[in-house]
Amino acid sequence: MQEVYIVDSTLRDGEQAPGVVFNLQEKVTIAKLLDRLGVYQIEAGIPIMGGVEQAAIKAIAGLGLTSRVSTWNRLLLADLRASLDCGIRDLHISAPVSDIHISYKLAKSRQWVLDCLKRALRYAADYGCRVTVGAEDASRADESFLLELALLAREMGAERLRYCDTVGVMTPFALSLAISRLQEKSGIEIEFHGHNDFGLATANSLTAVTAGVRYIDTTIGGLGERAGNASLEELAGALKGTCGIDLGLNKKLLRVLGRYVARGANRPYLQNNFTAKNLMPGNSVSHAG
Repeated sequence: MQEVYIVDSTLRDGEQAPGVVFNLQEKVTIAKLLDRLGVYQIEAGIPIMGGVEQAAIKAIAGLGLTSRVSTWNRLLLADLRASLDCGIRDLHISAPVSDIHISYKLAKSRQWVLDCLKRALRYAADYGCRVTVGAEDASRADESFLLELALLAREMGAERLRYCDTVGVMTPFALSLAISRLQEKSGIEIEFHGHNDFGLATANSLTAVTAGVRYIDTTIGGLGERAGNASLEELAGALKGTCGIDLGLNKKLLRVLGRYVARGANRPYLQNNFTAKNLMPGNSVSHAG
């Protein structure tokens, strides 16, 4: 059976949902619960933001969790230094790859992106960090440039390339083709990061798994920017129900965590949705006739 590793971004992308701000104690508690739940990696936040964010990340880094604890960083060395100052040695470095982001959002060039990534990866290597590279807005990127960046990341020692469907425009069929080609041509391990703008985050995450991707990004309850991210609860149920893949998560603890995150985010906890009925204890689904 294929293994699937969860990279949970509730504390980073989840907190980018409108109006969501977790306090320090909530951040630490969420990290502890995610660790007890058994997720592979916790994306703990963005240290360059300073203040409570840095204090929480330092506290989480010092807990000695079993889950890997990483941070999200731009291509800037100041971001990487802020992560190192928090005691983090698992760095995610995000690089814009679509011309929409490179030219129109940042007013930069493709070469600038590659040069900055080289510098950032060298810096991370000098400090013995484990690195994943994020291909931001990969679903709208030129395929040849995306491949060039993937090859550079692999050559310079990145563990994985995160394929980001940043604005949730991918369909399962298109994603399967894109990821399969990228894996075949680059040889780098792929991680998938989906958004739910058209309600396809779970479907696309499942598609990524069937295309051979082993690392999938989630948030608790699908909490995230705009329409949200792939929900860990929903993905866990869908993987078990459609692919026979059991993430081995503690279901009772998942419900506790879901309620805790919903309360901290001031959002309703949707206990009676499809996911809850199929995954949570005491909410079995039956069909007669």
